[in-house]
Amino acid sequence: MRARFVVFAAALCACLTVSAQDWARAKLEKSPRHAEWVEVKNGARTVRCFVVYPEVKDPAPAVLVIHEIFGLTDWARSAADQLAAAGYVAIAPDLLSGAAPNGGGSSDFLGTDAAMSAVSKLPANQVTGDLNAAADYVKTLPAVNGKLAVGGFCWGGGQSFRFACNRPELKAAFVFYGPPPDAAQMEKIKCPVYGFYGGNDARISATIPNTEKLMKAAGKIYEPLTYEGAGHGFMRAGEQPDAQPDNKKARDQAWERWKTLLGKL
Repeated sequence: MRARFVVFAAALCACLTVSAQDWARAKLEKSPRHAEWVEVKNGARTVRCFVVYPEVKDPAPAVLVIHEIFGLTDWARSAADQLAAAGYVAIAPDLLSGAAPNGGGSSDFLGTDAAMSAVSKLPANQVTGDLNAAADYVKTLPAVNGKLAVGGFCWGGGQSFRFACNRPELKAAFVFYGPPPDAAQMEKIKCPVYGFYGGNDARISATIPNTEKLMKAAGKIYEPLTYEGAGHGFMRAGEQPDAQPDNKKARDQAWERWKTLLGKL
């Protein structure tokens, strides 16, 4: 009984850590960059997207940001703002648009578990359509130079890998601790795929060797990097006020790698 309670308590703490993101919201409120909400259409669906602009002189590449299984949280929006700080137009669609009670989105779910359940049930074709709608919109912006990359975290990391199979003009896909698509889908990938993985996340990192084999056989570029000591979700966990040292180190190193790779688009 005590063991079950400890597991339950740990899971509850993890959920509370995700849902209580005052620190991420505070970062957003202090940001000097212009951010706005826009609505894009995927057929009859309306998808709300958070867009952040960099303070730069010339049009910049765009990065499509795919949120975790928890939905479009304050941290996910903060990640978009940090990409804008690095010089990129970032667009983060709320893939739970219309799925919450009364037709709301991620912020309207009553608790993390409800949002997680809703994300896990999203139809694959709808997700692809929503992402394409966001990508189509951002590429029309005068502030965008026509180049588009995608990056996602956790569930969104897997969706980033999958979107690379469905959007041939992508310049790069950045997969943060997400699972790979199947071999048949990999054949469709046209851009380099860069992976970011936690050393203490065997559920995901154990997929790397076979993914390397399959991507090589398909003639695709796949460059994974594992951050030892980091757990799943280290990009978010490494920013939290109570971040574990290994997660913080991995987060900082991964951001530097990400910015370096984006600079080569």
